Amino acid sequence: MGMSVTISAATAEDAEQIFKLQYLAFQREAELYGNYLIQPLTQSLDSLKGELATDTVLVARLGDEVVGTVRGSVDEDGTAKIAKLCVHPRLQGHGLGARLLRAVEQALAGPGTATRFRLHTGHKSESNLRLYRKAGYVRVGGRTASDGVQLVILEKEAKDPTDFAVSA
Repeated sequence: MGMSVTISAATAEDAEQIFKLQYLAFQREAELYGNYLIQPLTQSLDSLKGELATDTVLVARLGDEVVGTVRGSVDEDGTAKIAKLCVHPRLQGHGLGARLLRAVEQALAGPGTATRFRLHTGHKSESNLRLYRKAGYVRVGGRTASDGVQLVILEKEAKDPTDFAVSA
């Protein structure tokens, strides 16, 4: 490829690229469920811009192109909610999703912030479930989304990035 993918904080100027990428990347999920009314496909650009202003939003760039994104926020009880992790279809299967997941966990796990990470995915989304299990997430429940998709809710404990084991 010649260029490496970099991960950084998204800016307001990234909104349209994120919006288009999200629409493209979630087509496979929509097809899997036979439901093109899933939230990532029906979210408005204004709603996404609101998330950019309030949440931690990261992008993966290949040159000037946004090829991956993820967002998250920490609620008052210390739960970091991670959402809308997506990678451009042509780059899926090369570890970029795992890199984005680690990056958003690090961004949300500063001292005294997140105590646990929570995310969800559709029950048929085997590649997503595999990624999350490999990253240490375990199923803690499920629910039906407003669009009718059965979701699996997964969590893992957050570790303070300044906390590390010392061996003798």
